[in-house]
Amino acid sequence: MALLSYDEQRQVAEAVTRVEQRTDAELVTVLTGQSDDYAYVPLIWAGLLALLGPGLLNYFPGWLSANELMLSQIITFVVSALIMRVPAVTSQLIPQSVRHWRASNLARRQFLEQHLHHTVGETGVLIFVSEAERYVEILVDRGISSRLDDQVWQALIDTFTQRVADGQILEGFLGCIESCGELLAMHVPVTQTRNELPNRLVILG
Repeated sequence: MALLSYDEQRQVAEAVTRVEQRTDAELVTVLTGQSDDYAYVPLIWAGLLALLGPGLLNYFPGWLSANELMLSQIITFVVSALIMRVPAVTSQLIPQSVRHWRASNLARRQFLEQHLHHTVGETGVLIFVSEAERYVEILVDRGISSRLDDQVWQALIDTFTQRVADGQILEGFLGCIESCGELLAMHVPVTQTRNELPNRLVILG
């Protein structure tokens, strides 16, 4: 199921088009439901529980034989891995720093994959959102960063991040795009009509 409906995606594309009429910057918007499947996380936790749990319980009483201890570890691993693969459980096992690291890596890959580093005048701007991680990042190329300090984007990111947390992704995109447009129109005004990159919202499956 799409994260935004066709009509909502169209609204994002139209907002980008309006902004690019006032600036030489090239905006690309990217939305993903999740930046990683984190399939390794349940296995790591299940492995730790299987290694430590039965062994610690058996350390003092010594109830179990070697074969029984091994069997209990296998059972613990399988049961724990199945339980921890439940999305609601998995999300609780992943530190926020890891989630943001994975989202940040994906944002940087998208900057390259969407060819934002190849624009005329190096004026590419990426607005990246990862819903599950509640992560928003704005990445700009050198033609933008040379005119605008990177810190100016933080307030926009903070506002958009709160919108994502509230489930208002469309409103977050539209507000962020408009705010970016105001800054870009002032510092990177339009000098020629061009549209190097697609204006549509890129949704990662």
